[in-house]
Amino acid sequence: MKLSVNGSQVDVAAAPDETLLWVLREKLKLTGTKFGCGMAQCGACTVHIDGKAARACQVRMAAVEGKKVTTIEGLLPDGNHPLQRAWIEEQVLQCGYCQSGQIMQAAALLRETPRPTKAQIVQHMNGNLCRCGTHGRIVRAIQRAAGGLGSSGCVAPCSKAVSPWPRNSRAATSSPARPA
Repeated sequence: MKLSVNGSQVDVAAAPDETLLWVLREKLKLTGTKFGCGMAQCGACTVHIDGKAARACQVRMAAVEGKKVTTIEGLLPDGNHPLQRAWIEEQVLQCGYCQSGQIMQAAALLRETPRPTKAQIVQHMNGNLCRCGTHGRIVRAIQRAAGGLGSSGCVAPCSKAVSPWPRNSRAATSSPARPA
């Protein structure tokens, strides 16, 4: 089966009913795309097919023959995509498992809507779950990548004192951390 993966033409031995996720991870060894729920409900397996976000766990190989597939590894191979930088700057990662799918979903949004509102971001990202609860930081990272954050690091208009998602909530309190 022939298709383009991350800008390279590949011919992979795959049955038409195999999932794209399985082929990416097991045959092409592109493990950035994760298996989450297997039912297209969590977004961990989000990739782009011809520029549109899709859940690789439900896409059969017959549906992608001759198409352009982009995974997290192909977004910008050097890891310097504005979303990848914003994810680091906003300290989004905790366990990191869902993040490749989150970034791919966000990249599709920014391609269609370069300067989304917070409501547009929330609506677009609604199908991507983060069990660590970093949704607020995800929204801020998308806003940052879209150029929606000012130099203070806040969503305009705001001041540091009323920032909706402080970078380090522990630093904002005067009480010491409890021992483990």
